[in-house]
Amino acid sequence: MAILIIFLTSLLAAILVSAIMLLPSRYVKHSPATKESTRVHVLVLGDIGRSPRMNYHARSIASHGGYVDLIGYDESPILPDLLSDERVNVYGLATPPAVLKSLPATQGSLADLDSNTRAWLRHSACTLVVGPEPPSIPTLVIALIICCLRNTHLMIDWHNYGWTILAGTRGADHPFVRISKAYECALGRAAPTANITVTHAMERQLKEAPYHIKTPILTLHDRPADIFQPLRSEQDRRAFLEKLPETKDVAQDIVAGRMKLVVSSTSWTPDEDFSLLLDGLVTYAKVYATPILAIITGKGPQKAHYLERIARLTEDGQLPNIRIGTAWLSMEDYATLLSCADLGVCLHMSSSGVDLPMKVVDMFGSGLPVAAYANYESFGELVKEGVNGCGFETADELAATLGRLFTEEGAHELKHLREGACKEGSLRWDEEWDRVIGRVLGVIE
Repeated sequence: MAILIIFLTSLLAAILVSAIMLLPSRYVKHSPATKESTRVHVLVLGDIGRSPRMNYHARSIASHGGYVDLIGYDESPILPDLLSDERVNVYGLATPPAVLKSLPATQGSLADLDSNTRAWLRHSACTLVVGPEPPSIPTLVIALIICCLRNTHLMIDWHNYGWTILAGTRGADHPFVRISKAYECALGRAAPTANITVTHAMERQLKEAPYHIKTPILTLHDRPADIFQPLRSEQDRRAFLEKLPETKDVAQDIVAGRMKLVVSSTSWTPDEDFSLLLDGLVTYAKVYATPILAIITGKGPQKAHYLERIARLTEDGQLPNIRIGTAWLSMEDYATLLSCADLGVCLHMSSSGVDLPMKVVDMFGSGLPVAAYANYESFGELVKEGVNGCGFETADELAATLGRLFTEEGAHELKHLREGACKEGSLRWDEEWDRVIGRVLGVIE
């Protein structure tokens, strides 16, 4: 009850503080936006560097002559071309205290109230605000108030649903989950000038109960940025693997095919069951002989827990031909690592059933086929079974996939999947964004 009171009080404070602090801007309605007049606030409720989709929005707007204020936590490396672009202003917000970030009702968003309000106040007027969803509490209602006062359009980019993520840890009947669901449905109907979704399945859901959104909905599939490219030559592969600390001592074996390189990117959170990969590798090691080096990239709250488990499995001799390493890489090195790997593994479990993992998009951009968790509705919008990857639902199925692809008999299938991944990855973000969003924002005539 105490946390519920805090949640409701903080939400009311968000509305009141925004209304009191915010003054009308210089912005007035004018003729349709042009490249020279378009200024967009792109809001990242989290680490800017770990929100590639919002980075890509900013880059696309700037590449067509618009101006962008990119606002969020400045903790991880941002795309280099954004930092050097004079049309992009990056406003890094102070990271909130850990106690606020851990609040279950908001996924830490209440901590952004003061800093976000001041950020919007001090920046110049804009014609549009693009905000990600989730998280949305209380930011979405603040954005709505600000857009109303400043005569500004609001566009919501729906990555997923906040209430389904919360339900994964709290249960569907938890009061916070019900409040979050009602909040997202109400604000989703009231707030945006338009909506963006990551899948057609999500677009269909937003048009139906309980959302009933009537404003325009545009589906913008995630596509890889230009930094993700297929491997150019075996010489480049060898040079990179010999340089990277995690691979340099086995680079020759990987290049020769005596060891297979698997890469998995994870946020080390409950919505990705890392046990699937570990259990799959244990099962694989009992049956198949081809050695595997699995490199896991990313940061997150459960990393220490799983590192301890990996150490125990290794000490107990359950991974005799398996090496597991972790890495936190620059964007450039991560992209190159993907292009050098034999297979990508994705453990993303969609809480809503209608989102898609960006990590698979990046893998395809690098020409890397995937083995991905498949038990959700929108899976087939990205991964085509037997064409650019393979789906699995259990650790045994993952082990069987690895065993099949990493044998001499499976070499042809793996080559076919790589060709499919390269074809899928050739569809780039810029093309998709220009087609779906560019004219809406007025940066493409």
